[in-house]
Amino acid sequence: MLNVLTRLALPLLLLSACVAPSTAARSPETPSEARGAVSSADPRASEAGREILRAGGSAADAAIAMMLALTVVEPQSSGIGGGGFFVHHDAEGREIETYDGRETAPAAATPTYFFENGEPMSHSAAVPGGKSVGVPGNLRMMALVHEEQGKLPWARLFEPAIRLARDGFEVTPRLHNALARSDHIASPWAREQFFGADATAKPVGTILKNPELAQFLETLAARGADYFYIGPPAQDLVQTVRTASRNPSPMTLGDLASYDAKERPPVCGMYREYRICGMGPPSSGGTTVFAILKQLEGFDLSALGKDSPVAWHLIAESMRLAYADREVYQADADYMDVPVAGLIDPGYLAARARLISPDSSIPRVTAGHPPGAKPMPAVADGEVPSTSHMVAVDSRGNVASVTSTIEGAFGSGLTSNGYFLNNELTDFTIVPEVNGQPVGNRVEGGKRPRSSMSPTIVYGPDGKVRIAIGAAGGVTIIAQVAKALIGVLDWNLSAQEAIALPQIIGMRDRVSVEQGTWLEGMIPELAALGLKPTPRAAGFKANAIEWTPDGWRGAADPRSEGVWLRE
Repeated sequence: MLNVLTRLALPLLLLSACVAPSTAARSPETPSEARGAVSSADPRASEAGREILRAGGSAADAAIAMMLALTVVEPQSSGIGGGGFFVHHDAEGREIETYDGRETAPAAATPTYFFENGEPMSHSAAVPGGKSVGVPGNLRMMALVHEEQGKLPWARLFEPAIRLARDGFEVTPRLHNALARSDHIASPWAREQFFGADATAKPVGTILKNPELAQFLETLAARGADYFYIGPPAQDLVQTVRTASRNPSPMTLGDLASYDAKERPPVCGMYREYRICGMGPPSSGGTTVFAILKQLEGFDLSALGKDSPVAWHLIAESMRLAYADREVYQADADYMDVPVAGLIDPGYLAARARLISPDSSIPRVTAGHPPGAKPMPAVADGEVPSTSHMVAVDSRGNVASVTSTIEGAFGSGLTSNGYFLNNELTDFTIVPEVNGQPVGNRVEGGKRPRSSMSPTIVYGPDGKVRIAIGAAGGVTIIAQVAKALIGVLDWNLSAQEAIALPQIIGMRDRVSVEQGTWLEGMIPELAALGLKPTPRAAGFKANAIEWTPDGWRGAADPRSEGVWLRE
């Protein structure tokens, strides 16, 4: 358990780096500049957010409405059955707040939670059924954020999602393809809802209605988040996971009733003239995105440009170093001493940067020794691509950058009251120790699994918000956000252009580039500099809003179905 004094000191230690100075809302020069904007991975969710902004809602209100709408229209990726992280810029208070709605393991969970017959289960065997389900955190997080940052009544935020569930929505290509690839959906209700009589996924364009979810959202709108955690819905959820035909869970009503979303200290630091702010543990995103950027500060990426193989080589090398530290030192800070200050320490990252060469690759990457860190074994977790990101800015200049997830596609394959339950606990490291030494991200009762979700807000040299961004795609989220920020901050691209850039990912001693892009054609030049990259199929999905001379402008990944809308 984290030392109490360390836990109390951490917010103070990071405070000077985390509060962005002079972040008062702009005084827009024209009415169009004062208009807010939203961006999400689904046009119907974006429309829900815009509706809330036009009704006078705050950025936080709009983000909550989008999260609820995604529960209906993007059930494979996120929703109230999962958890998330919420990064918020308060224009009036000139401060940044971060909220933790990550799921927790049942109190009865032990380090050998995912063992069978005395041996660790494979990740694929651990996902289906009840054991992988963590206590969902999204609703508690939304209630906490709404209490502090909301403007419209709680019930008003549910109205767009209720309409979508009640009146129906079209099956999109992304949803259809996700259904066609999923063979672990065990819920009889879900099989009937999303599949035809021949057991194939319902075709694109099919209108689906979800009256069960519509009724449930109406009740939550009227009775509040507590009803989810201590009322009949909690009983149904617990009954579902405890009686699952595969991997039944020991979750209890007490596990749900005791769940709390938490406000955490943000993780911020300077990259060139920009202040990068993100989420701290149990997210590994804030420290790892920053480390990737900071380790590149000594290289002139702007002069190299986006068409330079050397630039992409440098980015991959920095990613390799940062991901190596992530594997060792990141976990739930309530259960271990996470050296957050050490991981973002400029001196430490400068030393790591000296390992990077523009004309060769590091033969073998290992974790470093950040200040204040205790040696830990390195074990990769099983985080898989899915998740959803959304961004909202209101006319007052408040900004919300939010990532929400149920982990893998359709989570555990179980449902309750018309929504899917997460498989978030498989983000823990299934093997609890290496050579007798405990792994930081091992399973423990009440603990939150490590995450790669990286909701980020960046401040310009004037102290005002420059861009808010995040992504979906499991462990690749960190690489996606870092690449896009380099595109905007170093290569002067728009957020849309930066997100659309092909993706490179460097993790330990593996480098991959996005298949079918011009970056794949650069493999010979990259290979000449060291490790040979391998092509990787695209599974990326990022969203952003940035400040431009014309006001707020959004961005949505062209690989996704996402859109951005102005208020």
